[in-house]
Amino acid sequence: MPADTLLTAIRAHLDLSPTHRVLMEPIQKGASGRTIIRIQPDDHPSFIGVHYTLERSDNANFLPVAEFLQSAGLNIPGVLYDNIRRHVALIEDLGDHDLLSLKDAPFEEREPYYRSAFEQLDKLLYTRPPKDFELQPIFDEPLYRWEQEYFFEHFVGTHLGKDTTELLEDPILLGLAKRLGATAPHMVHRDFQSQNLMLHDGEAYIIDFQGLRMGRQEYDLASLLYDPYMNHSAEDRRKLLDLWEDVCEEEPIEPILKDCAAQRLMQVLGAFANIGHNQNNEWYLEHIPAAVAFLKEVIEDTPLEDALGPFLD
Repeated sequence: MPADTLLTAIRAHLDLSPTHRVLMEPIQKGASGRTIIRIQPDDHPSFIGVHYTLERSDNANFLPVAEFLQSAGLNIPGVLYDNIRRHVALIEDLGDHDLLSLKDAPFEEREPYYRSAFEQLDKLLYTRPPKDFELQPIFDEPLYRWEQEYFFEHFVGTHLGKDTTELLEDPILLGLAKRLGATAPHMVHRDFQSQNLMLHDGEAYIIDFQGLRMGRQEYDLASLLYDPYMNHSAEDRRKLLDLWEDVCEEEPIEPILKDCAAQRLMQVLGAFANIGHNQNNEWYLEHIPAAVAFLKEVIEDTPLEDALGPFLD
């Protein structure tokens, strides 16, 4: 059992006796397929215990990517103990507050954390992995196409109950995947959204980074700007974009940002429908309307509106 394995890990790490009391609290958050537990031994700080399987290839990347990002100076929780053979790790407990916890707070309260998050994203722009470092497969045309087909299957097929043949053969969507996959100049997190940004000591800390790969930075930027969990108003998104431009001293190319936003939102809608219907987690279904509204906005007056519009009404 994962909990038993993590209990063994914490006793080994702290050299605790078998009778030393250890409280364990499951953390029900996200849908990564990993077991995550807060571990509180008496008379010791708390830890976050992670137990993972190799059913998802990116889980095996967690520890090496953590070491790499920490050496590059990015804000991530420290890895305090790991046992690769048993697929467990003990990491720094940053608390319970993520960026999503500030959803209803005034923009002025959220702003410093978004600035910190953008600073982390900008730092990724200038960080290069060693040549022998293994990231997840590059964000290329086949991967973008896989995301689209995930959207077709789970959102259009399962959630809407519509036929997907027309979408599968649509040259506009094939062109989007080809266009985005033509270059992959930067490292991307691939799920850079409010639940994966913890708030600690006045700064944003990145978690769930095991999917790190080379791709387009605008994909991560779009993930945060068009985050259905936060459901920012147009005014707040404009403020966030101004903040990003202030941090990186560069304005994103609007057509590329919108292409990335459309692609990301298709992936998100596929995930919400899959987790909601196939894993019986209705919380994700509640965010579908916000994601649909964002997708309709970013494709308005573009060729993508002709392809996707009929499925978003």
